[in-house]
Amino acid sequence: MLDSLIGSKCNPILIALGSNLAGHSDSPIVQLDKAIREIARKSVTIMERSPYYRTPCFPAGAGPDFVNAAIVCECDLAPRALLDVLHGIEQAAGRERTGRWSARVLDLDLLAMGGAILPDVGTFRYWSELAPAQQMQQTPPELILPHPRLQDRAFVLQPLLDIAPDWVHPDTGLSVRDMHAALDRRELAQIVRVSG
Repeated sequence: MLDSLIGSKCNPILIALGSNLAGHSDSPIVQLDKAIREIARKSVTIMERSPYYRTPCFPAGAGPDFVNAAIVCECDLAPRALLDVLHGIEQAAGRERTGRWSARVLDLDLLAMGGAILPDVGTFRYWSELAPAQQMQQTPPELILPHPRLQDRAFVLQPLLDIAPDWVHPDTGLSVRDMHAALDRRELAQIVRVSG
């Protein structure tokens, strides 16, 4: 059943990318360019790539501005295997997991694999409805898909709007376009396209 929900043109895989430290590269943009090339070397077919956007660090004051992007791709990997690939690329780039929402060399978030809800609807809803104060202190022990904060994050939805505006959230029924339209305009005004 899951295989029919992932990796096809009708049910794409969505990945968000971010960096606000240069790491082994000259800049966050160079870091993201390298990460995208590395993802493509891992049996992942990249179908669409968004422009880069400069976005304020989240939470405010936690570090330098981020550069964010998103890609739409296909692959035959299971969700956990793909997440392991992404974590390996982060580690090779020099990412150290020192704290939740800290500055980072590379952040690769698996946002969605088609219409899959993992591990189940109840667990997904628990994490997606968690209050902001609890989000700061709790981390899911397992992979949650779609990403439970996807609908709240302008720095994710802005790049996705460019490449997957019609992707529909399998739990809420809202498209990327719908979720983007619901965002605070002041937050969106702080996101600036920097390339592509």
